[in-house]
Amino acid sequence: MTKRDLIHEIVKRYPRLSGADAEIAVNAVLDSMVDTLARGGRIEIRGFGSFVVKHRQAREGRNPKTGALIPVAAKRVPFFKAGKELKGRVNGKPASASARETNDG
Repeated sequence: MTKRDLIHEIVKRYPRLSGADAEIAVNAVLDSMVDTLARGGRIEIRGFGSFVVKHRQAREGRNPKTGALIPVAAKRVPFFKAGKELKGRVNGKPASASARETNDG
């Protein structure tokens, strides 16, 4: 699913919302998430998963063409860990009763 597909899905589910408004909302959410991760923050979406920034140490890599060793600088990388409900649904299990009650309430 692309960002455009997500916007179309939102408009399909919420017909009173225009495509432009859905695009603004999606962009606002994604921008907020990127800003949080860029500051080293953590994002947790219950039932879906969490995003964190992990630090990778500097190391020596290898050029696959020549086999020569090359230095790879330390860096920060975004990391996603799927939540229990997402893992279950991907594996064909229905959403838990408690998750449905929370979403209905």
